[in-house]
Amino acid sequence: MEILNLQEAILIETEIEGGIKMETEVEVEIENELETINLKPHTSNLNPILLSQSLKNKMISVCDAKIASKGPNVGLSFYAFFANKNDTPILLMEAATWWIRTHNLDHFEKAVKIKALVENER
Repeated sequence: MEILNLQEAILIETEIEGGIKMETEVEVEIENELETINLKPHTSNLNPILLSQSLKNKMISVCDAKIASKGPNVGLSFYAFFANKNDTPILLMEAATWWIRTHNLDHFEKAVKIKALVENER
């Protein structure tokens, strides 16, 4: 399945309550069909992790490449943004903490969802 048009994710609703990001809903256009993606609410009382710009850029680039090569339903984990070597442990922990603590994401998530989350932080 090839993507014909991946519209930039449009933020519909974000509520901030006590510094905790609540449920967010975005719409993305995939192959000229509008799909709504519900993003899980942040449930931790800890401060959310904000990604560094270099990691944001890398995550968007990897998501774009995966979507282009495998289609809009491709899933990935935070390990997809790193080589099989642990040569950047600080960035790996940043991605893992953002993925698990800030967003309570499952091990595998759709690349379009991850891209929307990352772009939402810009």
